[in-house]
Formats: sequence, structure tokens, C-alpha cells
Amino acid sequence: MYIDINVLQTVPASNINRDETGSPKTVIYGGVTRARVSSQAWKRAVRQAFSQEGKDSDWLEGLRTEFGPILLSKEIAKKNDGIDTETAQQLADSLFDLAGVSVNSDHKTKALYMLSQGQLERMVEFAIDHQDELEDKKASGAKKFKDAVKNTFKGANSADLALFGRMVANDQALTVDGAAQVAHAISTHEIVPEFDYYSAIDDAKDSDSDAGAAMLGTIEYNSSTLYRYANVNLNELIHNLGDPEIAYKALRYFIKDFTMSMPTGKQHSFANKTVPQYIMVTLRPDTPVNLVSAFEDPVVATHGYVAPSIKKLEDEYNKIEKMVDDPVANLVLTTEKTSFTDGEADSLTDLLNKVGEAILKEGAQE
Repeated sequence: MYIDINVLQTVPASNINRDETGSPKTVIYGGVTRARVSSQAWKRAVRQAFSQEGKDSDWLEGLRTEFGPILLSKEIAKKNDGIDTETAQQLADSLFDLAGVSVNSDHKTKALYMLSQGQLERMVEFAIDHQDELEDKKASGAKKFKDAVKNTFKGANSADLALFGRMVANDQALTVDGAAQVAHAISTHEIVPEFDYYSAIDDAKDSDSDAGAAMLGTIEYNSSTLYRYANVNLNELIHNLGDPEIAYKALRYFIKDFTMSMPTGKQHSFANKTVPQYIMVTLRPDTPVNLVSAFEDPVVATHGYVAPSIKKLEDEYNKIEKMVDDPVANLVLTTEKTSFTDGEADSLTDLLNKVGEAILKEGAQE
């Protein structure tokens, strides 16, 4: 089963995702310039939202870091005070090397590596239990032992690792195929880049002798109504997490945190945090469907973009339905009007509950 998440969200003057020149990212679509927010930026925002989920954050958010061997060595030394700091670091480096994850001389991995808290705990236990083998080059060279090492790096996935995946170029055995796909968000309409000219005055200067500004500059920004899309392969998520109940819980968090999070670029300059005006979640048995084609012909309006964007999105949904199997459910939460009143939710909690009920009902029928 695939879960499509479609979001419409209006954003005021902002620069939430910059390119290498500091300008808001854009894309040409339908022959006009659109505002764009990269999928990587929004996935990062989701992972940051996971970290705020209290007691559940440990299994929701993993670590994407170069400092894996250093973190592991500290945990080894903390867990077993009989192992000194230098030995702990040697054990950690050996464990990563044997698993096929290259470690530099500064004890950092050569590329960012994603690991969960559960995997880190397993690695600590393995290093302590197999200290002699890790220090014995002959023993650590055995294929059987290397396979055992790799097994400590697999399983016990965090939710973000299960959703977004992990690619390990040196060894495909450690690669995790992510269960979620996140599209670049784009505006439903054409945008025109604008520039804010700003100046700053030195508070301590003598105003009588120097009336000039102490600093001058410009910042580029735009405003837009964004179409955002993500999907989740529920079967893949269950496979990655190993437990249907945990997978349903992770899906609920993902829907909530994807819809309500926002990248934080220049937020202090623009205070641009908004919430969605429209959320549509569709459960499909056959294939995920990105409905961005609704906006290939850009929305043109003089009295706001949200309402006409909703209409175009729902019209596109109806057009696409002749190309795919009937959905298991289609659910909508909006502050505006919707034509899908049969599946309309009263609140975000109600929407999440309805998604769960539809999944369980479909599972019972199967």
C-alpha cells in the first residue's frame, strides 16, 4: 500500500531554502519561474521535528554523521570502565573498517553515515563482547567474523533511517532502501524574485558627526503558495522497521511532522512560519501519484492562490483516477472548501486517526 501526502501551504515573504548564491531556490515548470524548496531541506525539517517528539525521539531520529567511530568509542568506554579511551577508539575504528565503512586517520568516516540509536547500542555490546577478536588481526580477517560485524550494523533501524534510507557505496549490504519519497516543493504559480534593501545604524556612534549607516545590504526573497508532496511505501516501511505496529506509529509521526514542519532558513529575518491550508492523504493499492501536473498550467489569480490551487488539485485528482486503481481511502483536512466532503477530517488528529482506521480496515479485508 502507498500513502500519498499532498499539501498546499501559503508562505509570505521568505527565503527558507537558499542556493549557493544566497538566493531562494527556483525552478522553471510550465514555462514560468516557480519558488522551490528542496526535498533534502524538508526531510531535514522532518528529522528535526522527530527529535522534538519526547520519549519517542530515540527510535524516530537516527544520527547522520561523520563522527560514528568517535561516538562509538565514547559509548564503549562509558559502558565498560575497564577499557581505556585509546583502546575504545581502536575497537570502534576496527568495527567500522570490518563492516566496510571506511574510517580516516582522524577517526571519522569518509562520508556521512546514518545509524540508529539501536544500532549504536548493538555495536557497543559487540565491541565489548568481541574485544579479543577485534584486536586479533588474524581473527578479524575471517569472513565469518566480518559477516557477524556487518550484522551489528543492520536492523534496529530508526524511523528516519527506515523512511529516508541509507546508501553505503563501499558495501550494498549496509544500504537501506528508504520507504518514503519526498518531492521538491514548488509554487502553484509564477513568482517574481524581490529584493530587500536593509541598513543598520551603529548605536554607539556620535550622530552629530556621522549620519551614515554602519552596514548596507540586500537579501532576495519571494512569497508563494507551495504544493508539497511525499509518499510512503507502507510494506517497505514495515520491512525496514520489522514490526507493523511500529511502522504504523512511524507513519503517523511522518504525516504529522511532514505536514507541520518547515525549513528554518532566514526565519529570524522573515518570521515566515505558517501551517498548511490543505492536506490530502490518499491510500493507494497500486502506485503513488504526484499530482503536481495540476499546476503545470500555473494558477493565475488576483485574490489569493490557495482557493484556486485547491480546486486545480482536486480536479487533477479526479482526472488521474481513470488512470489508476480505486484508492483505499481519500482523506482531506482544510481551512477552505473542499469537494471531498465524504473524507473530510475535523482536525489533524482526526485525519491521522482516519488514516490508521483505513489501513487497519484494509488489512482486515486482506
